Amino acid sequence: MSNSGHEMIEEERSVFRGRLNHLFADWKARPFTPTENLFPSDLLKSLRQSGILDALLFVEEGGLGLASPSDRGQFLSLLLRRTGYLSLSLGRCLEGHVNVIRLVALYGTQEQRHTLATTSKKGILTGIWVTDGDPPVTIRKEGGLCRLSGIKGFASGVNEVGLALITATTEQEESVMLLVPTTDAARRQPGPGKLTGMQASGTGAYDFTGLTVSAQDILGTAGDYLRQPEFSAGAWRGSAVAIGAMDRLVDLLREELLARKRVHNPHQLCRIGDAMILQKTASLWVRQAAHAACDCPEMPSEEVTATVNLARLAVERAALELITLVQRGLGLSAFVKGRAVEQIIRDLATYLRQPAPDEALTEGAAWFVSHDWPEDCL
Repeated sequence: MSNSGHEMIEEERSVFRGRLNHLFADWKARPFTPTENLFPSDLLKSLRQSGILDALLFVEEGGLGLASPSDRGQFLSLLLRRTGYLSLSLGRCLEGHVNVIRLVALYGTQEQRHTLATTSKKGILTGIWVTDGDPPVTIRKEGGLCRLSGIKGFASGVNEVGLALITATTEQEESVMLLVPTTDAARRQPGPGKLTGMQASGTGAYDFTGLTVSAQDILGTAGDYLRQPEFSAGAWRGSAVAIGAMDRLVDLLREELLARKRVHNPHQLCRIGDAMILQKTASLWVRQAAHAACDCPEMPSEEVTATVNLARLAVERAALELITLVQRGLGLSAFVKGRAVEQIIRDLATYLRQPAPDEALTEGAAWFVSHDWPEDCL
């Protein structure tokens, strides 16, 4: 691409940052409504109408590549954090949408990129569903086609997603990725049970039994989904969403204490100060993780993974401590259902339950035991 082409894209990216900030200010000013069982369709519609979702797409498909490392994660981090502030449930689904774009960009064919872009431009949300239900999803060849069987559970946005990236086990017991339409309402099933938080994300299950796909629907090669550093490095995006909820809790703590005229109480000032330290600490960790994942092509894969793993655990620890601070600072009002602070605390506590935290911590530490800590982290 020519220098003028790069400059034009940078100008357009700047425009979209402005649109995002305007959208965020508009939604932030709206009064809280306790609709935790409803998918945040209006907010998703606002993102679509602003053109932000299209901007995530590949440059060759008319997007600005804002889901790719070429932006060094700056716009993407802002988008996910702002969305997490307004709705953790939508933030979770949007991060999945971005994950699909990233994986298709890395492993997909030109035809698959075009299919994804066409679907997204129609306003259809994509999802990544890799957790198997009972029975697990398998794929086997039948003549020139492949037949799927099994269920995907913990499928976020199951009623909204129209195209899903799923994993399936082959007859050779290898894991492959596929892009599959998921618009058949009859195949949608209830999820594992009613979660205490994140209910608006619409987590359910989807039955793929009997669906036939072609070899062209298989994304990449066997084992690509677990290939490092992408498999672990993408976790920084989920942490960015979580920080958005932390931002919201800090604001709610300050606003309620101001309304009660308790904000200058020395004990409350200590809590506010501690909350801001936790907020900034988590933010710096995510910035470091995004830098490693998106802007350091020379960094060894193991170091990228280790950095993102430690960032993920740092954000989790900070968020859990913040939840306790807010509950102590606001007392029983932080436990009243129907209030923003109570819902966000439940959503955040649920969202933070990402898989294998102990493994992420020990693997991250193991790398740095044998290597020097990066200079820019000192």
